Amino acid sequence: MTSHPDTPRALIGWRLLALLYDFFPALALWMAAGAVFTVGYQLAGHGSREVIAPFSALQWLLWLVCWLLTGAYAIASWRRGGQTLGMRPWRLHVIGPDGGPAPLPALRVRYAVGTVSVLAAGLGFWWAWFDRDRLTWHDRVSGTRLVRRPKPT
Repeated sequence: MTSHPDTPRALIGWRLLALLYDFFPALALWMAAGAVFTVGYQLAGHGSREVIAPFSALQWLLWLVCWLLTGAYAIASWRRGGQTLGMRPWRLHVIGPDGGPAPLPALRVRYAVGTVSVLAAGLGFWWAWFDRDRLTWHDRVSGTRLVRRPKPT
């Protein structure tokens, strides 16, 4: 995939700002999931003051649910309009290799590899500084691109 002159690339700073903004809707989803798990745990006969044990199977399940909810938010947002809430202020859009909407399987791969990028201390994002097309790991592997649209006139 090569750069197209009519679609300016999204530089790392814009990407990080969008991630920061998207942390807040994700946090709201995590809090809702945590509340459901806590209420369910207490209704299952555990004391009202007892919390889910750290590193228990239930806590790992909660983390998996949070990851899946965040993925559903991101993928649905990218699929619907090419951007999440955090991408809107910066006019960032996820596009497919042809410049149109990215296909659903590519968006799933993008989210999964993006997770690895974040968990690897952001290395997948920093990679864009060295990539010839300024693509991150998740851009390159999924075949998608993140572009910055011009301001509307």
